[in-house]
Amino acid sequence: MHAVIASPQEDKYLVARPGARAGLKIERAHYRELAAAVDAALPVPSWLVTNAHETWGLNLTSERTDQAVIVRPETALGYSRATWEICLGCNFQCAHCYLPERPFAGLPLGEKLRLLAMLRDAGVLWLQITGGEPLIDSDFPAAYEHAYCMGMLIEILTNGSQLHRHVDMLAQMPPHKVTVSLYGATPESFDALTRTKGSFKNTMRGLTAAQAAGVPVELTLIITKHNAHELADMRALAEQYAVTHSEYSNISPTYAGGAAPLGSQAPDFISKESVFTGCPAGHTFFHVDPHGHATMCKIGRENPINLMTDGLDGLLRLPKIADAQMLRTGGCSECALSATCRVCRPLARAYQEAKAPLHTYCQHGN
Repeated sequence: MHAVIASPQEDKYLVARPGARAGLKIERAHYRELAAAVDAALPVPSWLVTNAHETWGLNLTSERTDQAVIVRPETALGYSRATWEICLGCNFQCAHCYLPERPFAGLPLGEKLRLLAMLRDAGVLWLQITGGEPLIDSDFPAAYEHAYCMGMLIEILTNGSQLHRHVDMLAQMPPHKVTVSLYGATPESFDALTRTKGSFKNTMRGLTAAQAAGVPVELTLIITKHNAHELADMRALAEQYAVTHSEYSNISPTYAGGAAPLGSQAPDFISKESVFTGCPAGHTFFHVDPHGHATMCKIGRENPINLMTDGLDGLLRLPKIADAQMLRTGGCSECALSATCRVCRPLARAYQEAKAPLHTYCQHGN
């Protein structure tokens, strides 16, 4: 199993280690040296031996480069990140979910693996596997191992309820992140938001198993009207089980403009601090749904590109598709406050189609 990954990333070259946040920037000459050393099954170059020890405490002194390093090929596409919905099916029925529907349909395993190879060849180093709930997909273990062995740094976005079933694999093949959504601090609030009896118990089982197996977890605290009164206790759970945590309080419509999730918003927790300053979606980043359709992101799903029929050449159309979706149109045309807007145009469109109150997403509602 490889110890590190060498990968081109836009105009840079990186060496990364699965499961570690620290990485190395290297010169192109060093990247090419590693590629040649892999081809010739040479010992790991001395400069990498030294840097690996200093950065990760990793001993590569007696290792062959072809056994210790995956060298990712250069690509003309230049994508570095992608999100992939392995399935939309979920074992929770969350009231705040941004998905309009959650069918289990998707690609068979062979096509999933072919899709992952295309993502690698597009340049994707950081891959987020999401859903629905990815850990209930029967193909998840095989897909995860395939992506890992191709040299991807994987984030799993999960509700944690099935995490206990996968911790042994994740301990052996460390992900870049496991991000678990926390929907409350008690069964009452948690199960009310997920609309699934036993969801709190199962998520806590997953967190406990991950901790025991040494699989680090990040928690995202989802703040809604169901659990806002428990925020201090949710933070305490994060201190106990997570290496770090974030808080998410701005509930959005479905990406298709459905208003149902907005009913979960806790009005006093609408954040008005962050300003949208631009996004690389469609240019260095993209999203793929369970059928292999690529779009600029999870929200901006207009004009999807079928990677399974069009191949990587289809991604050449994505930047223009993304730019068209980012144009301020409709009620946002020539807005004098656009420089300090908090949402991107695709998300604003979803709010508008949901007929959401202006104060939930737009400064004109203040």
